[in-house]
Amino acid sequence: MPQLFKIGSYWVYFWANENEPLEPVHVHVSQGSPKSNATKIWITKAGKCYLCNNNSRIPPKVLRNIMSIIEARSDEVIEKW
Repeated sequence: MPQLFKIGSYWVYFWANENEPLEPVHVHVSQGSPKSNATKIWITKAGKCYLCNNNSRIPPKVLRNIMSIIEARSDEVIEKW
C-alpha cells in the first residue's frame, strides 16, 4: 500500500495490483491510516479527478479541496501508479 502523500490529516494512497482485471488509475483517501471504507477517486489520463465514492464521508468542502490537490499532483500519481 504505497502512501503517495498527506493532505492535513488525510492520507492519499493506492493498493498495489488491486482487483482482477486491474482497475484504472485511482487513489483512496482516508483520515488517518488506510481503511477498507476509504473514499475512492478516479484519475483520468488528462489528470482530472472524478469521485467514485465517498465511503469515508469526507465533508464536501474538504473533499473538493483534496480533489483539487490530487488534480494538481496527478502527474505524480500517474507516474507512481
